[in-house]
Amino acid sequence: MALVSINQLPENILLEVFMHVPARQLLRNCRPVCCLWRDLIDLVSLWKRKCLREGYVTEDWDQPVSDWKVFYFLCSLRRNLLRNPCAEEDMKSWKIDSNGGDQWKVESLPGAHGTGFPDSKVKKYFVTSYDMCLKSQIIDLKAEGYWEELLDKFRPDIVVKDWFAPRADCGCTYQIRVQLASADYLVLASFEPPPVTIHQWNDAKWTEVSHTFSDYPPGVRHIFFQHGGKDTQFWAGWYGPRVTNSSVVISHRVTRNPPHAMAQP
Repeated sequence: MALVSINQLPENILLEVFMHVPARQLLRNCRPVCCLWRDLIDLVSLWKRKCLREGYVTEDWDQPVSDWKVFYFLCSLRRNLLRNPCAEEDMKSWKIDSNGGDQWKVESLPGAHGTGFPDSKVKKYFVTSYDMCLKSQIIDLKAEGYWEELLDKFRPDIVVKDWFAPRADCGCTYQIRVQLASADYLVLASFEPPPVTIHQWNDAKWTEVSHTFSDYPPGVRHIFFQHGGKDTQFWAGWYGPRVTNSSVVISHRVTRNPPHAMAQP
């Protein structure tokens, strides 16, 4: 007897079809069709298979995942949300908040009285001067593909990293400020450690700064990232801290227990 409805197909065949449908179309267009499709699309096995197919996990993955659907979307969206973090495009994408002394400049690693960067793929850095130099970016999370329910109900970790180094022959002060803000830019959480001062005749070593925002209030829609500094000896030129390889990454939390259902992205 000929099929009169796709729903007459065995469930394993329907699941195989859904495996090849883009994830957002599954939730937006397929899940609302009927109860059968909804139940199949909500199956853990479907999203685990999609994660395996995309290479987000391996067959021997042994970490607990509380919601494979959320895990899939966070993996698919995962990337550095800061643009031009390693100065490959000069100052493009950065807003200059303070441009003191001889102003911001881009130099190639290792630079005068400097050291090589731990990651050989990083070739350049931004360098500050003898008066305060600060630059920033504002990340619009909705524009980057993160919808409200994903942020508010599941509140994935927001991992911030930055690297800075002094010149060996000059002292400097480095500072960083990162804020999570609402749609109308009200600050909901912040990371602003005390400025770091490094004395003259140091080892010029690159230092990583890292902070993870977890369990922050609902309503986060923007991330403000700002860093910079100045030298401590007021020397003309570019003797302040060097910064590069900054990153803001939204990451899954495998031990979290979020609400069961997720709305359409």
